[in-house]
Amino acid sequence: MLTEAQARKYGVDTSHILRDGAYVWSDFSEFLVCYDAVAALFRTAGDYALLTETYLAELAAANTIYSEIIVSPDHGDRIGLGADAYLAGVSDGIHAAREKTGIEARIIVTGERHFGPDRVIAAAEYAARAKNPLVTGFNMAGEERMGRVADYARAFDIARDAGLGLTIHAGEVCGAFSVSDALDLVKPSRIGHGVRAIENPALVEKLAELGTVLEVCPGSNIALKVFPDFDSHPLKRLKAAGVRVCLNSDDPPFFHTSLDREYRIAAKDMGLPDAEINAMTRTALEAAFVDEATRMRLLARFDVQA
Repeated sequence: MLTEAQARKYGVDTSHILRDGAYVWSDFSEFLVCYDAVAALFRTAGDYALLTETYLAELAAANTIYSEIIVSPDHGDRIGLGADAYLAGVSDGIHAAREKTGIEARIIVTGERHFGPDRVIAAAEYAARAKNPLVTGFNMAGEERMGRVADYARAFDIARDAGLGLTIHAGEVCGAFSVSDALDLVKPSRIGHGVRAIENPALVEKLAELGTVLEVCPGSNIALKVFPDFDSHPLKRLKAAGVRVCLNSDDPPFFHTSLDREYRIAAKDMGLPDAEINAMTRTALEAAFVDEATRMRLLARFDVQA
């Protein structure tokens, strides 16, 4: 496990966050603490290049052809590496993985909601001036219960003006109102999770009409007890209502999952046929934050594999 190797490299005791190869946390607040502790084991640009290349190689081995890596400039600054070096390491890992496996990847800069509007706005400004061709999107993640979406809307205006694709975490920890706020105030093309929209039929209808894509992660939803089990998860109901959905993995090692497992959950635990799963994958590629030439190449590759 790469985390254990990094802990040995830096002489860090991880017994409080890692037991029997699994990360230890009990609720969303503890998850954030655990996440930061693990992330602190990666300290140099080389560490992040290795982490990125390793992760993308694992995806490629499971026949994944495209991935988006979420990075936080604040994290690079917090660990003393600096946002530029952090981003450069991730970029190097993407290039190395593409050279070795053919997997395509892009970077989504994220603002961490629980650090407040000023830091999220600063993250958007960083993304806008990065001039890194791999940076194609902007996101806000973190503690959904902190502040109002309106407090962070300026960050998305900055990112939109810079030509970046927009996505936002909403409707997982918080209810349908957070999805409504995201649609009204951010107007993203995609929403991370969004599954609590099922609580409001009019909102589900609005999502379908707008064509907003929900990045659905059943494994993390169940791990966080958003829904008690996969039978009660609303993925199938959202899809049946005409909402555009795709399968994603959200911080996979922390939720004991992977993108491959999310696909297996959809097939085995939720009973979705191959044709519907393939349709969701096509939706993901259609909504990917890439230029149109790259999108066409990815869709052609997918059609050959499917």
